[in-house]
Amino acid sequence: MSAKIRAGIYGYGNIGKSVEKAIMRSNDITAEAVFTRRDPGKIRTLSGTKVIGADKVSEFKDKIDVMLLCGGSATDLPVQGPELVKEFNIVDSYDTHAKIPDYMKKIDSEARQNKKAAIISAGWDPGLFSIMRSLFMSVLPEGENNTFWGPGVSQGHSDALRRVEGVSDAIQYTVPSEKIFNDVKNRSQATFTMKQKLKRICYVVAEKNADKEKIKKTVKQMPNYFADYETDVIFISSEEMKKEHSMMNHAGNMFRNGSTDKNEEHQMEFRIKIDSNPGFTASIMVAYARAAFRLFNEKNYGAKTVLDVPVSYLSAMEREQQIKELL
Repeated sequence: MSAKIRAGIYGYGNIGKSVEKAIMRSNDITAEAVFTRRDPGKIRTLSGTKVIGADKVSEFKDKIDVMLLCGGSATDLPVQGPELVKEFNIVDSYDTHAKIPDYMKKIDSEARQNKKAAIISAGWDPGLFSIMRSLFMSVLPEGENNTFWGPGVSQGHSDALRRVEGVSDAIQYTVPSEKIFNDVKNRSQATFTMKQKLKRICYVVAEKNADKEKIKKTVKQMPNYFADYETDVIFISSEEMKKEHSMMNHAGNMFRNGSTDKNEEHQMEFRIKIDSNPGFTASIMVAYARAAFRLFNEKNYGAKTVLDVPVSYLSAMEREQQIKELL
């Protein structure tokens, strides 16, 4: 790839700003424009990249090679993804696990009709952890996978919280069960439910005169986010939110405990510990922007997941250099 990939950043919240930073660290990608639903005149980007109103995005369809979608999975991406892929190659980090198959079908249909390449759910889970699950299960077909998220802040779940009526601000922490974690770490091949493995703690700033009991009930019954977990909803002030909950750290562990014979037990583990969830997620998205551009140039249209994309497509190195230096 000789000429730089021209990237668009759709949305300028935590993920959008982090995508911009990741692009600034890349020698082969440049940020062409940031698109926002807010007043463009009130936004100053970190790199000086121009800010354009989201209603003018179509004017850039021939000026952008890959559009990175930086909205939330609860309400933004289900609308934006199918629309934007009509005019752009796209990458997103859609993370509502249960709805990924339906979302992919919609993206795939539009991408194929419009001869575009799309890579969805390119984060760390779904994303990197998905690759590890597939790899681990392939190597050790007899065994059990166990994934633990946290302790840390979930962006998708925090975004879903903030969309609840009566909520002014919110953040959600995912906390793994120490007992279950240690059982798995000690090579237990038992099957555990996500409710057994994880707890969700929600800190919520309610709007003035909001019905807090209604908020709590809505959160705890929210499908795909909180209904299947032990969930605590704790109301705090906006001042406490700013003072105590400004960090965006997270962590995750994925284990495969398996056997290759009755006396041969093995454990495979993948672990991340990150200071910034949006920073890490954005770096993954930018890597997959290279892959989307390569797929498009090959006329390999349609929607792909991280399971479909060769790892070599993520690198700024050419294939020959990767083989020489990485094998």
